[in-house]
Amino acid sequence: MNRLICGCLLGMVLAVTALAQSTDMAPDALAKKVTEEVLAVIRADKDIQSGNTKKVFDLVGAKVLPHFNFTHMTRLAVGAPWRQATSAQQQSLTNEFRTLLVHTYTSAFTQYRDQVVEYKPLKLQPGDTDVVVRSLIKQKGGADPIDINYSMEKTDASWKVYDVAIAGVSLVQNYRSTFNSEIQKSSIDGLIATLANKNKTLDQQSPGK
Repeated sequence: MNRLICGCLLGMVLAVTALAQSTDMAPDALAKKVTEEVLAVIRADKDIQSGNTKKVFDLVGAKVLPHFNFTHMTRLAVGAPWRQATSAQQQSLTNEFRTLLVHTYTSAFTQYRDQVVEYKPLKLQPGDTDVVVRSLIKQKGGADPIDINYSMEKTDASWKVYDVAIAGVSLVQNYRSTFNSEIQKSSIDGLIATLANKNKTLDQQSPGK
């Protein structure tokens, strides 16, 4: 699973960083161009390759977070109960979910081992505001390649990711089952507390922070 997340994160970072830089070039062409540039940097960074958690955490914050619509992601992950939550609860859910994903992606980044990322051609029509960028993560050692698809929406500022599907499994839908179970058991505040405790544990387990 960590290998899947690693591939997912790498492709995601490269795709959304590229898409944020220009709205003129086709998303798939731009993602491919930036992929080649960023991979060279990652491979040359000895701190990241050796598992420097602090540096990777900062990298995720700088390169990934600005290009995600975490409110949209959290709303989809929570599902129907989102409408029952107060504004304060919605903000807390978004903050905790955001932090959980950062911890997950930071861990995955430290496991990058020269996987190859390829992007499939995207048929972007004039006026499209919601697209799926498809990529293929080729694993070393003869392992089966992994399909990674990014659901993205065009906002006033740039393209932003609101869901990721790994080998056909939606990240948002995967969390929805867990979130709904927790809400039914202990309410929305219970889910917020559970996420906060999980993030606290992950923070304590992260060396170098």
